[in-house]
Amino acid sequence: MSASTSAGSAGRQRISEFFSLSGATGPLIGLILLCAFLSFATDSFLSFRNFLNIADQITVLGIMAVGMTFVILIGGIDLSVGSVLALSMMVLGFLNVTAGLPMTVAIPGALMAAAVCGAISGLLITTFRVPAFIATLAMMSIARGVANMITNGSQIIGFPAWFNMGAIIRHFGFLTMTVAVMLVVFAAAILFLRVREEGRSLYAIGGNPEVARLAGINVKLTTVLVYTVCALLSGLAGVLLAARLDSVQPSSGVAYELDAIAAVVIGGTSLSGGTGGVVGTLIGVLVIGVLRNGLNLLSVSPFLQAVIIGLVIVLAVAAETFKRRRN
Repeated sequence: MSASTSAGSAGRQRISEFFSLSGATGPLIGLILLCAFLSFATDSFLSFRNFLNIADQITVLGIMAVGMTFVILIGGIDLSVGSVLALSMMVLGFLNVTAGLPMTVAIPGALMAAAVCGAISGLLITTFRVPAFIATLAMMSIARGVANMITNGSQIIGFPAWFNMGAIIRHFGFLTMTVAVMLVVFAAAILFLRVREEGRSLYAIGGNPEVARLAGINVKLTTVLVYTVCALLSGLAGVLLAARLDSVQPSSGVAYELDAIAAVVIGGTSLSGGTGGVVGTLIGVLVIGVLRNGLNLLSVSPFLQAVIIGLVIVLAVAAETFKRRRN
């Protein structure tokens, strides 16, 4: 066997191991089959312009799903991300448009507001022993209420022109600012989970929190930080959504938490924690984005689209459960 053949085989093996370690082999195959079907079923799916549209459409979901992956890896859940996204958008609009502060102040302020929500959820879970479902459900209501209180339910418009143009202008002919930020977030998250000791500790906590504690991992602090980062990423997604829409309103982000959870589950991350990864989540986000795009191209009713996506989520969870039982 030649050296080039051996090197190529080793490279393919490393790529295969990378995806299998992330639990993404099945979702990747599903994504390929979905793309193949839509390529034959529609005339416009297999085009560069359509792929750019898909990339633009998944940016908000992708960033939120990264944070949700961290939460689910430690065996938690966060139902507040959609409301936190709305809150960050309203804080951004209030600081920049209403208060007249520059974006260099408004954007950090919006991110800080989101991070505080996550920290509070984490403290409720770790210090007061409130179940994650209840703590984040309460935060979902609180964040949405505060978002509405900022403007009494009204939208805010009037952002600087460059802010909106950052989500429209394509650098190098294909890359918008929002897509670039999503790619950076995914790359940083993948490296964090695979290289950093703190990233590997998330798997330990999700596998068995008590064993992780005995191994020297500060489970409480890590849990608070994970929920804070999840909320912070939701706030970042809110800033990017504001750039795309060139406006903010407190009703934004409704049911986004369900999409984020769905992307993580479809990507192969176990709801019981301890297994999965961001690579799988990226594929899960692409599955949802491609599926919605394809259904729109096929002129499928939005109501039927919700049913189809729900069935896909059920099948993904059932497949994960079957795989875990067999193992």
